[in-house]
Amino acid sequence: MEIKFGTDGWRGIIDREFNTRNVRFCAQGAASYIKSQGLGADGIVIGYDTRRRSDEFARVVAEVTAGNGIPTTLCDRPAPTPTVSFAVVGQAAAGGVVITASHNPPEWNGFKYKPGFGGSAGQEVVDDLEIRIADAYDSGIVNSMSLEEAKRIGLLTCMNPLPSYLGQLASLVDLKAIREAGLKVVADGMHGTGGGLFSSLLNGGSTEVIDLRAEPDPSFPGMVQPEPIAVNLSQLMTTVPGQSADIGLANDADADRLGVVDENGRFITTLQAFALICLHQLKILGNEGPLIRSITMTRMIDRLAERYEVPVFDAPVGFKHLGQAMMEKNALLVGEESGGYAFRAHIPERDGILSGLMILEMMVKTGKSVSGLIDMLNDEVGPYHYDRWDLEIEPSERREIEGRLASARPDYLASYKVESIDTRDGYRYGLEGGHWVLIRFSGTEPLLRIYAEASSLDDVEDLLSEARDLAGA
Repeated sequence: MEIKFGTDGWRGIIDREFNTRNVRFCAQGAASYIKSQGLGADGIVIGYDTRRRSDEFARVVAEVTAGNGIPTTLCDRPAPTPTVSFAVVGQAAAGGVVITASHNPPEWNGFKYKPGFGGSAGQEVVDDLEIRIADAYDSGIVNSMSLEEAKRIGLLTCMNPLPSYLGQLASLVDLKAIREAGLKVVADGMHGTGGGLFSSLLNGGSTEVIDLRAEPDPSFPGMVQPEPIAVNLSQLMTTVPGQSADIGLANDADADRLGVVDENGRFITTLQAFALICLHQLKILGNEGPLIRSITMTRMIDRLAERYEVPVFDAPVGFKHLGQAMMEKNALLVGEESGGYAFRAHIPERDGILSGLMILEMMVKTGKSVSGLIDMLNDEVGPYHYDRWDLEIEPSERREIEGRLASARPDYLASYKVESIDTRDGYRYGLEGGHWVLIRFSGTEPLLRIYAEASSLDDVEDLLSEARDLAGA
């Protein structure tokens, strides 16, 4: 079997391709890579989410890394991916592994590798890992050791990664002001690793946190998949106005993404959420530095960059590209359409918990509601509207769709003239007036994704429809 990494790690169906045998091969490839870099003595951190068998798969990885003589730190509980990434940096480890399929449906699981800087592995590292995993698969050779033996000889330690991570967050936002602001916050953990964390951070003052779906449940009931987008957040969208709350915050299964609901129960798009965070950093906090966005991210970022005289750069989808760009440019903020945002002075990795705290801090410092913040944003950059369609496809359809898109050269989409075509990651059509459409295949699921941003919702729907017709999907 060929194990290929997507935009962030390798994912597969549990008990089918994602099984103990293949996880062992992945672990052996990671151990081989670390040793090839001369970093075996620096150790590795292993974490996992709340999915079915995640804890078991994490122990399998620990058996292999310890069997290769690498000092191994195993998380003693499910933990958000950014928590594990921060532990990698905090321990100056060679790298880390997180067993998680992030936002994928419940039948999936995944293997994410994090280099020593705590972010997603870049393409060069991924290519090396895939070769070493294939070598282990072909040879059938995997070094392994029982966890009892590893612990006895000092190669295995277990840790709770949360305290140091929560302390880090306290150094990045004004938690005291948020606790004492008297806000009512509804926090939707989506049965993942972020359940209860906003309560842990904000309890003790006049601010109240109401938890939804905080208990781990690997079946992720009541949602298509644990992704914090509107279709999966009906309970949150009802609860916020029902409880007269000020805001709703939701995290995906491994808590590296954020969804936001305003006081009226309206879902705030991920593009608006990132634009708000950028406005908070640039205008309210007075910080400066480059902004980096994925090619799926809003042009509002470009408008803000012009207004506050900071550079803006874009990159293909996935933090294996965005994280690298963040480190190279020493960026202030990085954002992608999926709801993953990263912050300078933290780690070059998405952090859904910190992102939520930034929105709360902006509310406190401006005294505005979430809808008031959107009005403030519109005053700065003008109104933008956005949507995304996810179309299920069979693997056999991909080549035919790719062929149609490669040969298509539309002059117009809906009523907008096509001014440019960017093929770095799918087909992104730059349209007159700063509008855009993107058609690309998901790097983690059998989906064709179509994205559009325009000045009205009707135009967005027209653009999405014409793009679907263009792809023939």
